[in-house]
Formats: sequence, structure tokens, C-alpha cells
Amino acid sequence: MKGLGDPWGYSEPAVKRAHRRIFRLNDRIAALEAEAGLVAAELEYHRSINDDAQRDAALGDYIDRQEAGAAAADVRSFEKVLAGINAKIEKLTRKRDRRLALEDRRP
Repeated sequence: MKGLGDPWGYSEPAVKRAHRRIFRLNDRIAALEAEAGLVAAELEYHRSINDDAQRDAALGDYIDRQEAGAAAADVRSFEKVLAGINAKIEKLTRKRDRRLALEDRRP
């Protein structure tokens, strides 16, 4: 029986544990979203450099083409990192949503 000081039943250990898990998931999602923002900003910076390098390579010499290849590789690398972070965010969001759905079904 729930006590008068706890009308929502938060003193039950299973409920406390479930809520802590959901809060931890939210924290991890927020941290990954912040990281994704930083990586996205860095990606835009590298895309700008890559655009300039590709233009220089079209008109320049062998060294310009080498630099353009390196700049393009940097862009691909950051795109891969950002895709990985976004995949982790999606996975954790699905996990959190499943746990929330389970909590909604609790009596």
C-alpha cells in the first residue's frame, strides 16, 4: 500500500530503478546530441575547406590535387563520425521510448 507521503508510488524500488534508467538514457542522449552538434559544426568547416581545395585542384598542380584528396577524406571521416553518433542517438531514443511505454503500462 502506498503511504500518504508518497501518492505516486515512487518509493517502490522497481519504479525508482526504472526512472533512474530513463533519466540516464536522457542524459546520454543529451550528451550525444551536444557532441553531434560539435561534429556537425566541424564537418561544415571541413566542407568549406574541401570546396576551396577542389576548386584549387581543378586549376592547380599535383600538390593541389593531393590536398584536395586529403580534404575530401576529412569530410568523409567527419560524415562517418556524425552518422555513427546519430545512429547511437536513434538507438538510445528507441530504447528510452520502449522503457517509457513499459512504464505507462504499469498499474
